Amino acid sequence: MPNNKRKNQGNKNKEVTMMPSDEKDTPIQDYEDDDIEEMQEADLKKLIRTLRSSQKQILELQKSLMDKIENLSRENEILRRNQNETKQLVQQETVIVTEAKNSIDQMKNTIESLTNRMGEAEERISDLEDKKQERIQSDQRKEEEIRNLKHIVGNLQDTIKKPNIRVLGVPEGMEREKGLEGLFSEILAENFPGLEKDRDILVQEAHRTPNKHDQKRSSPQHVVIKLSTVKHKEKILKCAREKHQITLRGSPIRLTADFSSETLQARREWRDIAQVLREKNCQPKILYPAKLSFVNEGEIQTFHSKQKLKEFVATRPTLQKILKDVLHTETKKHGHQYERR
Repeated sequence: MPNNKRKNQGNKNKEVTMMPSDEKDTPIQDYEDDDIEEMQEADLKKLIRTLRSSQKQILELQKSLMDKIENLSRENEILRRNQNETKQLVQQETVIVTEAKNSIDQMKNTIESLTNRMGEAEERISDLEDKKQERIQSDQRKEEEIRNLKHIVGNLQDTIKKPNIRVLGVPEGMEREKGLEGLFSEILAENFPGLEKDRDILVQEAHRTPNKHDQKRSSPQHVVIKLSTVKHKEKILKCAREKHQITLRGSPIRLTADFSSETLQARREWRDIAQVLREKNCQPKILYPAKLSFVNEGEIQTFHSKQKLKEFVATRPTLQKILKDVLHTETKKHGHQYERR
């Protein structure tokens, strides 16, 4: 029996693995029962110390493993939390992305709607611009037709009025005694005795007419004398220009040709230019019906419009210097009139 116990203890001892106390210790050895019996007390004590040291190392290793396991558990928990947070963030980002996509789709739809509306608006604007252009062209054609008609009417009026003489400054009521024809004969006798005896000068019609050009003036109405021929009218007006001062019973009056309103306005527009040319001894004249004539470098120049005059002046430096101020003033005046329109 004692031998069996020793054998069992020997078997148990064989299962124990000896751990070195440090790196320099000898490897763990398996002891047989006979070896243990033969060991001395010192060797047994040494073996016991070795076993205790191994046990201590095992406990320390176990503790280290437990610490590592605990750390791994904490890290695993942190990872799990991070995964949950990441999952929540992913879900939130998914929601945000979905909302963003929905917003983008709405914006695309809105932009597409606005683009369609802009296209429709551009088409409408284009149609309106076309209609506006057509209306402008139509208005221009109408204005051109109106100008042409006014010109035609003016020419007709000038043709009708061509043998007429307009007398300005005759007090109203003076014709009661002799009538307007008698007053005209008195004017000829007082100012042109030679013409008064001319039997060919016949007055076909005489009447007063309102001053259409300045109705606010308190001056007497003009007297219009219609002669039988244009030749007699020109003859009388020539004598009036030569005499300069025309009177009726000692009071000054004026004799002028009878023009339409348009022609009279056109003649008035030459006045400032004619005055400047007269000061420079260019011998200006306003010819029938509304043409400007003057002498330049020994030649007589005649112009129907100011545009033609400007084109001519641009080629004559001396004349350009003379008319620079008056033409510039006329340009500014027409510019203001255009702005008021």
